Amino acid sequence: MNRRTASAEQLEPEDYRLLAEFRRLLRRFLVFSEQQALEVGLAPQQHQALLAIKGSPNGRPTVGDLAERLAIRHNSAVGLINRLVGAGYATRCDDPSDKRRATLALTKAGEAILTKLTAAHRAELRRIAPLLKPLVAQLQK
Repeated sequence: MNRRTASAEQLEPEDYRLLAEFRRLLRRFLVFSEQQALEVGLAPQQHQALLAIKGSPNGRPTVGDLAERLAIRHNSAVGLINRLVGAGYATRCDDPSDKRRATLALTKAGEAILTKLTAAHRAELRRIAPLLKPLVAQLQK
């Protein structure tokens, strides 16, 4: 039986070791990400919001889209966007098709800070990829 369909009674010590190692590497990456954001003067959640806006599959996301992507409440997303707009990193534009909605975009300053952070994150992911690849391969067995 493969690991995906194994019940709790069928778990082996290796299953726990793999999960613990995966979580350790994931946590190290998240700590790295938080530190990078703080070093450029952003709260980690602000960095996540900039990345979610830029990487939105919808092109120009709404506040609701952002809340969903960040797994936060709508009112928390509004506060987050208000801080990003106030800092000059994002803009809120009325949706021409529905005046009740606003879409979000990055400013040049937001684009610049996100480019810097994304380059650092890509380098870190390339650094830890050799550690993740064998783990993922073992988890797929």
